[in-house]
Amino acid sequence: MKTQGTMFAWLSVFILAMAIVYGVWSKEPAGTTALFLSFALCIMIGFYLGFTARRVDAGAQDNKEADVADDAGEVGFFSPHSWQPLSLGIGGALAFLAIAVGWWLLYFSAPLILIGLWGWVFEYYRGENRTQ
Repeated sequence: MKTQGTMFAWLSVFILAMAIVYGVWSKEPAGTTALFLSFALCIMIGFYLGFTARRVDAGAQDNKEADVADDAGEVGFFSPHSWQPLSLGIGGALAFLAIAVGWWLLYFSAPLILIGLWGWVFEYYRGENRTQ
């Protein structure tokens, strides 16, 4: 993680330089703001990765002498089947459509989003997947 944190730190320096150059030359506020926000996002990600790298064991990606097989193993737990992302996707699409069509559409999208979030959080607390 230390390597990725360093990469994001250098990327943020580059984006900051480009934001300043773009802002001075173009005098266009929307693009300049987007570049400065990208800079802030890179700083946040780089800080998080660097902060986390100090608290966990060094991974194979941080060892220059490591082989590909050194990073093999279990990555984590991923749900094999879930209907909750479908509900969240449809609810999110309707919520963004509400911006263009009308705010009344949020009345239909909010329950779908809440059902999807509730189901995703409590997916492994009941039913056949309770013991996983």
